[in-house]
Amino acid sequence: MSELSFEQLLEESLKTISAGEVVTGKVIAVKEDEIILNIGYKADGVITRNEYTNTPNVDLREVVKEGDELEAKIIKVNDGEGQVQLSYKRLQAEKGSKVLEEAFNNQTVLKASVAQVLAGGLSVIVDDTRVFIPASLVSDTYEKNLEKYAGQEVEFVITEFNPKRRRIIGDCKQLIVAKKKKMQEELFAKLAVGQKISGTVKNVTDFGAFIDLGGADGLLHISEMSWGRVENPKKVFKAGDVVEVLVKDIDGTKIALSLKFPETNPWANAAEKYAVGNVVTGVVARMTDFGAFVELENGVDALLHVSQISKEHVEKPSDVLKIGEEITAKVVDFNEEGKKISLSIKALAVEEPTEESVEE
Repeated sequence: MSELSFEQLLEESLKTISAGEVVTGKVIAVKEDEIILNIGYKADGVITRNEYTNTPNVDLREVVKEGDELEAKIIKVNDGEGQVQLSYKRLQAEKGSKVLEEAFNNQTVLKASVAQVLAGGLSVIVDDTRVFIPASLVSDTYEKNLEKYAGQEVEFVITEFNPKRRRIIGDCKQLIVAKKKKMQEELFAKLAVGQKISGTVKNVTDFGAFIDLGGADGLLHISEMSWGRVENPKKVFKAGDVVEVLVKDIDGTKIALSLKFPETNPWANAAEKYAVGNVVTGVVARMTDFGAFVELENGVDALLHVSQISKEHVEKPSDVLKIGEEITAKVVDFNEEGKKISLSIKALAVEEPTEESVEE
């Protein structure tokens, strides 16, 4: 029996390998575009930049260093130059594919940063495996500009898994819908008419503002924005404003809100402040042919009839008064139930002493 040479003994001590096998090796050299590994075989393994990452032009010396251990998949036992061609990227993709398959089967919620914004949706990477989220499944509302998601972390579930066709679909929408439904249930469970609650202005229209209460939106109608008059809600509120509101009514999932808090009701002590005979000061707010409406305070208007403006005949209020003018008048009628107050400047003029009375 002949003795084996040292070279033969060494070769027999080295493991045998085959394409498709996964091996672990130690990095013995790193170049800008390739990594050399000792994989315990008679030839070293090589991972090119294209087989390490999908990121173009990356300098491998910045991500791998000598002495590191890497797991890779054998592509070719002999790459034509006596080295073993390896792929780190493909192995990671296969691992990622298994993770996604399990997530698909179990409907596991995944998180990943948006790697790319495409015309039809978003692309995210999970363990080097690409997942596509169509624009229609990014949110529960239409998203006109998907660019705002670039680099952002999103939550999603896998709704379609077909790696052979490279079709792995993610869905953010159903998670958002489920979360909002839960929040809505929690909100309505604690919400009650007469309750004060904080919310954020979501949208402002000509007739009111929609307030996000954290689970559902409530409508703050223009007529409920103040005890006084509000001409244009857009001059009072803007999206993002945080406001404390009063729950006025709940009808199913519709919530009516108000800023007319009972404790700030100007009519609460109006009977005393504006009793008949009291002299008051106010500002002309608006005019008609029959009289002028005077704002005594926010939420309390009084009518100064054209016949009560002066001792002299006045054809119409605009002949002697102007909007914004401050006037002093006497309260001649007070109707608390109808919230109506009548004023008279003429009554004050009548009370002024004449020259004859002064001489006497």
